[in-house]
Amino acid sequence: MPGPGLRRVLVANRGEIALRILRACFDEDIETVLAVSAADQDSPAAQLADRAVLIGPASAGQSYLAIDRIVQAALSAGCDAVHPGYGFLSERPELADACAENGLRFVGPDGDTMRRAGDKMTAREVAEKAGIPIGGRSRPLETRDEAVEALDDALDAGASLPMMLKASAGGGGRGMSIIRDRAEIGGRFDMAHREAEQAFGDGRLYLERYVTRARHVEVQVLADGFGTVCHLGDRDCSTQRRHQKLIEEGPAPDLPADLADQIRGAAVRLATELGYVGAGTVEFLVDLDRGDFVFLEVNARVQVEHPVSEMVSGIDIVREQLRIAAGRPLSFAQDDVTITGHAVEVRINAEDPERGFLPTPGTITRWAVPAGHGVRVDTFAYPGAVVTPYYDSLVAKVITHAATRLEAIDLMQRVLRGSRIDGIATTIPLQLAVLDSPEFRASPVTTRWLEEQYLPAREKETSDA
Repeated sequence: MPGPGLRRVLVANRGEIALRILRACFDEDIETVLAVSAADQDSPAAQLADRAVLIGPASAGQSYLAIDRIVQAALSAGCDAVHPGYGFLSERPELADACAENGLRFVGPDGDTMRRAGDKMTAREVAEKAGIPIGGRSRPLETRDEAVEALDDALDAGASLPMMLKASAGGGGRGMSIIRDRAEIGGRFDMAHREAEQAFGDGRLYLERYVTRARHVEVQVLADGFGTVCHLGDRDCSTQRRHQKLIEEGPAPDLPADLADQIRGAAVRLATELGYVGAGTVEFLVDLDRGDFVFLEVNARVQVEHPVSEMVSGIDIVREQLRIAAGRPLSFAQDDVTITGHAVEVRINAEDPERGFLPTPGTITRWAVPAGHGVRVDTFAYPGAVVTPYYDSLVAKVITHAATRLEAIDLMQRVLRGSRIDGIATTIPLQLAVLDSPEFRASPVTTRWLEEQYLPAREKETSDA
C-alpha cells in the first residue's frame, strides 16, 4: 500500500458527484484522473480533471460498473487511490478488494467492512450487539416454517401486527412484504422470498416491526483509521416516492432533544462496532406513534444528500474522505462540531411528474438557476448538456441554508421559481408544490405522506379541474 498522503486519485464516477470530488481533490492539492464512458468524454468533469481516461462505451455495465476497467485505468494513470462517489460501484466490496490487491487505496471502507455493513442481516446483528433497537430479529429466515416460527415468537414476546418481511440483500423497496394477519405469513414469505431471489440472487429475509407512521432519519458519520468516530448531526429524508428521496433536510426537525441524542449516539456506536473507516450514513426509522426509533441500514459511501450536513456543520465531507484514505486523522473532534441553522436539499431530476415520473432524456437548451447567499447548486448541467438515457436521472442538487427551517424552505422556493430550464422536463413543479403545502411546512411528514396522501390528492385535483 502507498504511504500516507495521496498524490493522484482516479474518480470513478460521473455527473455532479464527479465534479464534487474533483473540487475536494483540488483543495487537497491532489492530481485527478477521471474515468469516463464514451457518453461523458466532453462532460464538464472531463474538462475539469487533470486527465480523463476512456474506460468503455456508454453502457454502464461496460464502463462505470466494470471493476477491471476501473482498476486498470487507475494503474495505467499512476494513481494512488480510487474514489467511487455514490451509486455504480461505490458499495461493491469487490472494487475495494481489487484496489487493495493492486496497491491502490479505496476512498471508503475496506471490502470486509462493506460486506458487514451492506448485508442487512449482519448489520442488524452488529446493531443489536451495540445495543441499538432493530425492531425484530436478526436471524435470517430461509423457509416458510422459519418465518411462521419467527412471527409466533415475536407475537408471544409482545410484538403486534402489522410486521414486515424484508430482503437481507434488498433495497429500493424490493423484497418487502407487509403482514397484517398471522394467516398471511406463508404466502407473504413466498412472494418476498421469490422477489428477493430474482432481484438480488439472495432469498434470505428477516422480520421486523412495521412502522405505520414513520420518519426516515439518518446520521452522517466520519471515522478515521485511529479509532475516532464523529457525527455531523442528523438529516430527515422522509419526503420520498417508492423509497427514492426527493427532498432532504437537516437537522431533522421537531425531534425531541433526548431522542435526537439517542439516535446520533446509536450511529456512532454502530460505526465503532463495525470498525468503520470512512464516510458513512446510518439510517433509522422514527416511530411517531411510539416515540422511539429502530435501526434501518448503513450506507457505506458518501450520500447524495451529504451537502445538507456540510451546510449546517461547515465540514467538507469529501475532503475528510480523502484525508482518511491518506491515512490522516479527522481534521476535527466531536466537540468541534456545531450545527448551525437549517438546510434543505432538492434533487432536480429529469423526470416528468405528470407522466408517472417518466425519465425525460434530451438536450438542455436553457439552464439558469439563481445562486447567491445561502444557496448551493451541485450540477453538471449547462445549455447544450445532454441528459442521456444510460444513467440516473439526477441533473442537479439545490441546497439552501438559513437560520430557520421555514426560512430555508422559503429561500428554496425563490430559487426554484427563479430557475429557467428548457429542453427537458424536471421534478421542480412537484417540488415547489410540496414545499408550499401546509403539511410539509407545518412539520416533517411521514415516509408514506407523499406517495399515499399528497400525490393522490394532487392527481384528483388535476382530474377534477
